[in-house]
Amino acid sequence: MLGRLRHPLSAVGATTLLTLPWVFVWATGNAHSLGHLETVAISGVAVLGASFMLAWAAETAEKDVPRAFAIAVLAVLAVAPEYAVDALYAWQAGAAAGTPEGLEAANLAVANMTGANRILIGLGWSGIALFTVYRARNSADPAVVRESGFLKSKVKLDRDLATEIAFLLAATVFAFFVPLGGGIGMVDTLVLVGLYAIYIGIIIRGDVEDHEEQVGVPAYLQSFSKGPRIASVLLLFGYSGAMIYTAVHPFASGLESLGLALGIPPFFMIQWLAPLASESPELIVVAYLVNKARSTAGFNALISSKLNQWTLLIGTIAVVYSVAAGTIGKLPFDEKQQAEIWITAAQSFFALAVLTNFEISVREAVVLLVLFVSQVVAEFWVIQTMAEPAASDLSLLMLHGYTVLYIVIGAVLFVTRRDEVRAIADRTAANVRNAISRGSEPVEHAD
Repeated sequence: MLGRLRHPLSAVGATTLLTLPWVFVWATGNAHSLGHLETVAISGVAVLGASFMLAWAAETAEKDVPRAFAIAVLAVLAVAPEYAVDALYAWQAGAAAGTPEGLEAANLAVANMTGANRILIGLGWSGIALFTVYRARNSADPAVVRESGFLKSKVKLDRDLATEIAFLLAATVFAFFVPLGGGIGMVDTLVLVGLYAIYIGIIIRGDVEDHEEQVGVPAYLQSFSKGPRIASVLLLFGYSGAMIYTAVHPFASGLESLGLALGIPPFFMIQWLAPLASESPELIVVAYLVNKARSTAGFNALISSKLNQWTLLIGTIAVVYSVAAGTIGKLPFDEKQQAEIWITAAQSFFALAVLTNFEISVREAVVLLVLFVSQVVAEFWVIQTMAEPAASDLSLLMLHGYTVLYIVIGAVLFVTRRDEVRAIADRTAANVRNAISRGSEPVEHAD
């Protein structure tokens, strides 16, 4: 509907109208008076409208900053609610450090974090790949390569993603060792946040590419002179970020309450339903980009989101925990959450192995999706049908089994694609050298 409106500002007006009911509810402090279904509806529509604004801001910004940096900003804003939810549990864990309540809150923080990361790959990467191939039947998407044979069609990715893949692989390898330290501590924060800081330092010094020809709202905003154009980008980023930050938590809480009414276990909802709600802005933005035959930008956003969640999110909860506890400490977790971190790292390892040749086939996307969904469904069945402690024991066994499966398949792919891995390392090293050689020289931006 938004694409058929005649003037680009009409589309901006329509998305703004989607957010206004939530603005009124939030500003008047009446959110608590709404029913769960009403809360989900009003906040969910606001998230939808804000997601379109977020995508427009990122597309418009590509004229003035490197695309990778614009997408990194988009990714951070889109998953900011996930940070807020995890920070809440980490704060509760720190405030009650050393008590059973504190350990339970810490376990919830880890569960929410691992759930969000696995959803982003298991549903996000796989689902968007499948949607991209499906959408290409009616659009000229140059990234889609149609092949004869069952499930062989594929989506080609931008080779400039080598830097993101390399840094995400480094964070993934490090994540395997996090559980061995007895908790998430400041060393983990320094390493993971340091990786992300170095990554941002590299991409922000990149060149502003000849951006793709835009249509609709981004094309209209890019026609402005530099000052008004940058102001419009900042306004869209700021407003959409505020909407997403304030609306996603009530949206997730409303879904949790509806889930409780349907008999879904609270811990299961915190790990899966709440993160799914908080990831919704990101998935909406990427689906929007794919629908415009901009699947390359869409996958850039997904991979950037995974990178910042897999580095900043883990680092954030350790810092929040220490502040709440009043001393530098490690956010603790039990054996179950230790296994959750390992399976999350293993899934990331396998997914990165898939991307080493800068393409993802329908078959690979289906494998990612099936492995993710089968593990979640199997665990849900176990906790719903079996009594403790048998349910916990079997759940732990399944987590370790899937972890081994992910690692074995990923290792086979890395070995068979070792030439591509070396090419990624070489390209990343070249990007690092270029960023260092540029130093503090300003990037020339075209008006």
